[in-house]
Amino acid sequence: MQPVPSAEDTRANATYDALLWALSRPGQIRELPDTGEQQIIDALLDRECRVYAADPRLIPAILRSGAEVAELEEADHVFLGPLTSLGALPQICRGSDLYPDDGATVILSADLTKAPRLRLTGPGVDGSLDVGIGGLPIGFWQDRRRLMRYPMGFELFVLDGNRIMGLPRSTNVGVL
Repeated sequence: MQPVPSAEDTRANATYDALLWALSRPGQIRELPDTGEQQIIDALLDRECRVYAADPRLIPAILRSGAEVAELEEADHVFLGPLTSLGALPQICRGSDLYPDDGATVILSADLTKAPRLRLTGPGVDGSLDVGIGGLPIGFWQDRRRLMRYPMGFELFVLDGNRIMGLPRSTNVGVL
């Protein structure tokens, strides 16, 4: 007899699939099964993860996943929510020359329908792609560029309700 996945398993699998799809196609928007960070927590986190959450309301869900709550600079997964300042960016783990894969996965909230307009280039982008991501502090994209030293850096997911956009560390982002 074949096991039947629960509704939670099905949602987590669909979320995980959407996250991988979004990261492999930078700048393209993918719909998630639900809204908010909870589904991402269920899909990505387990007891081997260290997690930072700017919103303390996410802590119970993180703990249920078995993950360890960590300081920002030690976290594998960083849930920043809506950003109001750039103070957290330099503290995010970007890996090292020997272990670039230790760079964090960052999830933040922003508006995927508004300006400023950005031009994406790099692996996974056919030539270039213009997108709009609004609601981030002025200078965010310049700070991200300054902090990235490929292959070191961090993966970025931009969440807007039930829509997600992935921007891997290898994606170049220019402000238009």
